[in-house]
Amino acid sequence: MTEITEVPSPFCGVGTDDLTVQVDGLSVKVTENGCTVNSPAFEQAITDTSARVHGKDVTLEEAVTKAADLLRASNQPIMGGCATDVNGMRSVMAVADKAGAVVDNMNFTGARRNFLALQDTGWMNTTLAEIKNRCDYLLVVGVDLEGFSPRFFEQYLWNKESMFLENTSNREIVYLGKAPSGDASTSPAGVKAKVLECADADLPEVMEVLRALVKDKKIVAESVSGIATSELRTIAEQLKAAKYSVVTWAAGALNFDQAELTVQMLSEMVKDINTMDTRSSGFPLGGKEGDQTANQVCGWTSAYPARTKFSAGCPEYDPFLFDSNAMLDNGEADALCWVQSFNTASVPPKANVPTIVVARSGMVFEKEPDVFIPVGTPGIDHTGHAYRLDSVVAIRLKKLRDSGLPSTADVLNAIEQAL
Repeated sequence: MTEITEVPSPFCGVGTDDLTVQVDGLSVKVTENGCTVNSPAFEQAITDTSARVHGKDVTLEEAVTKAADLLRASNQPIMGGCATDVNGMRSVMAVADKAGAVVDNMNFTGARRNFLALQDTGWMNTTLAEIKNRCDYLLVVGVDLEGFSPRFFEQYLWNKESMFLENTSNREIVYLGKAPSGDASTSPAGVKAKVLECADADLPEVMEVLRALVKDKKIVAESVSGIATSELRTIAEQLKAAKYSVVTWAAGALNFDQAELTVQMLSEMVKDINTMDTRSSGFPLGGKEGDQTANQVCGWTSAYPARTKFSAGCPEYDPFLFDSNAMLDNGEADALCWVQSFNTASVPPKANVPTIVVARSGMVFEKEPDVFIPVGTPGIDHTGHAYRLDSVVAIRLKKLRDSGLPSTADVLNAIEQAL
């Protein structure tokens, strides 16, 4: 048995890098600083060690050859999932370029809400380090932050030392929309977060009123979607009085029509606050299952985020037309290569097209794919890099065990060569 300290995680999105794990053969156990996100992901057992074609065990070379044959015979394949590390995503792009495929990250529908706002009017966002050292007021909009990242408050809000704050326990936390699922947002001094609940569908109206109050506009209504206007006015005044406020949201949680307009309103409110005698920043949440890595690599490889097509001989980007689920549903796509090296529960969408799955060992299918190639997990079975949610740091992932499983990059590189 081997104990490994300072283990970084590719699963939580916030750059957790202080895990302690015990490795005994192929068994991995998190013994320190685990959470409900990281511990199950690290401790999952290996159940598949052999590639399969039509459900029958084959050699890796045979599976690669079959996958290449399916892609070569396709008129419009899709590279979906895209949940992998930097090298894995580079290989996704190489196969897509060779096969003329559409590249679509599994979480892009949520991320699209951020991209549309960013592309239209821009935003002013911050980093985890800035939050840790400067933030004195955190407004959480429409998401259960500790459900998203159980150790976020421990690592970045209630840290004992800060470069610019004398006492981090004096930070103010306000939830607008969803209530927290636990007590992580309660300060070390015992002060609970303020919570103003409303339905997700009511957030656009609530945020519109909050922004108006930040700009000192007159609001006649006494309440908005069950929240007293006086309560929203208090938040507006606190945002303007803070030295460094942060407004955070998760685009994937804003599941209502034209949610990108709410993201845009959040971002514009942050800009409004910065015209005053204070500092404010936005902080979009994401980065789980490699979605930040996928968009970063796709961006600096093709100049576009995901939902990019390569069949014309050059990258074409459309966040609506190149939605892989829509393309599969309406018959535009005739093959799917699903890449998922982190989460075995994230199976490919149901589709009556030839399907190749390059995924973490242990994935269970309702319908066996034409080709299944189990691969190692970045940060467990091989080294790698993964971007955390603020996009400024690519975390260096460690190899913890010798599983004998190939990396996603190795498999996709072999498929590209076979093409």
